[in-house]
Amino acid sequence: MSAIFKREFRSYFTTPVGFVVLAIYYFFLGLYFSMLYSYGSPDVPSVVMAMSTVVMFTIPVLTMRLMSEDRRQKVDQALLTAPVRLSGIVFGKFFAALAVFAIGFAPSVIFEIIVACLVKVNVLAYLYALFGILLLGGAMIAIGMFISSLTESSFIAAFLSLIVNILVLYMSSLASIVKVSWIATLMQKAAFISVFESFGDEVFSVADVVYFVSIIAAFLFLSIRSLEKRRWA
Repeated sequence: MSAIFKREFRSYFTTPVGFVVLAIYYFFLGLYFSMLYSYGSPDVPSVVMAMSTVVMFTIPVLTMRLMSEDRRQKVDQALLTAPVRLSGIVFGKFFAALAVFAIGFAPSVIFEIIVACLVKVNVLAYLYALFGILLLGGAMIAIGMFISSLTESSFIAAFLSLIVNILVLYMSSLASIVKVSWIATLMQKAAFISVFESFGDEVFSVADVVYFVSIIAAFLFLSIRSLEKRRWA
């Protein structure tokens, strides 16, 4: 798994992808922080929570080539026939994308230190918000990687991932058009944005953590099954 992780992590910075994604994160983090700071409310957890929409659009860029590029270049044949566990391939790629995603939020640590030097801060609230955005990103990365394993086209993988991200993030907005009450209620509670926003309430919820971890586990499992199907094909 470590070899796959290093290969995938390095690939983000041998192409413009990693630099572009990090630049986008740094720009919006700085923008949100400067706006709140100028208004006299330097609340770093709110800055982190405000990044959900940016995450929705950038995750497909991180995941679009994870599986599809290997398949297009036939590199996957070497991986699938190599003496390595399929789970190692999937986890290596997943953690490489998650590592780049996590680096994107490194400036928020600096922002929290700046604010802490001026006023008293709730560090746990910041850590909980940061943990929430990492779980949200991890869930979207797992979904995007599974979609990437289904096609050779990076563009199609990115497009489908974006559509799915919009649906799962803002599913609660579509609940109003559903006539069956229990389905509408389920959609409201299962929407990623509904679960993610609870991380800004400063109240630790095991159910919310389990929800995102379950999504991650489910789609990593599906990615492994997708690779297994191609190995035997």
